[in-house]
Amino acid sequence: MKRIGITGPTGAGKTTALNALTSLGAHVIDADAVYHDLLSSSAPMRQALTERFGRGILDETGKIDRKALGSVVFADPKALSDLNEITHRFILAEIDRQAAQAEAEGRPAVAIDAIALIESGAAEGCDAVVGVLAPKEVRIRRIMAREGISEEYARKRVEAQQSDGFFRANCTHILDNDGEDPAEFEARALALFRPWLDENPN
Repeated sequence: MKRIGITGPTGAGKTTALNALTSLGAHVIDADAVYHDLLSSSAPMRQALTERFGRGILDETGKIDRKALGSVVFADPKALSDLNEITHRFILAEIDRQAAQAEAEGRPAVAIDAIALIESGAAEGCDAVVGVLAPKEVRIRRIMAREGISEEYARKRVEAQQSDGFFRANCTHILDNDGEDPAEFEARALALFRPWLDENPN
């Protein structure tokens, strides 16, 4: 079973690439969804976070309060680094669990969708790492339309993320999405992915 990492900045078109993989029978693992699920369901991760950041990050029910946690880490680079070190360990273990389940089901591949795929170490276990990129102005327009946010906020989001150069240097393959028709971009994604999933009759 192939393990394919999909990464790239927000607004570049990762969802379209992932849809192409899904159509070929791949199981998609959304690392961000895994993180949010673990925040609410994983007692070991909750314990590790409270040991590092204190019980002030818990709500009245004893669950992780994401806003409280965010207020602690986003103003402190060392705290953010510690958060990532703790959570990435649990996220990678859950990705491995889901990948093993997908393999047992006979899936030809799993696709791991993660903006921090490279930084987290998840890329190291992938057979291929695909960076989906798009021009900054295209991404800004997409984010504004998708999330109903201002241009100023969209620009801040875009500028806070890794540069195209980072992805070009660290990915094994690049899919450039320059604002063409989504169907054309999906067709190019399929052309890239299909040979990797050649055991799939589609």
